[in-house]
Amino acid sequence: MNTARIFTVPVTPDEINETQIVEGQMARHIGIEITEVGSDFMTARMPVDHRTIQRIGILHGGASLALAETVGSIAASYCIDREKQYIVGQEINANHIRPVKSGYVHATATPLHLGKTSQVWDIRIRNEEGKLVCVSRFTVAVLHKT
Repeated sequence: MNTARIFTVPVTPDEINETQIVEGQMARHIGIEITEVGSDFMTARMPVDHRTIQRIGILHGGASLALAETVGSIAASYCIDREKQYIVGQEINANHIRPVKSGYVHATATPLHLGKTSQVWDIRIRNEEGKLVCVSRFTVAVLHKT
């Protein structure tokens, strides 16, 4: 994508964390928070702790997917006319590159395609040293409210 602003309304991490990541839902339960909104990307972080590790003490692949789908969904929802449209996930995949035992992981979502009826997002998850942990591709359908 180019450097043109992709989001249809001005949005801040604080606003998203207050209105989109709410009590009682998965993203809040596992500690996901949006940390940055750029002109053509959105970044979130998630702790690697007792909520997000698997039995051998490393980041659970499902937690990585939850992080990827959360940041991808929120970013996608700000690229449409939110009064007339909404998005739903259609497909997500991931390649897990390296394990993480503690700290935070950071996921950055950038669009590969922003169409009228679908969007495709590239989500890269990195550890605190900036090393690639997971690569995900997320596809959403853009639907019209009735």
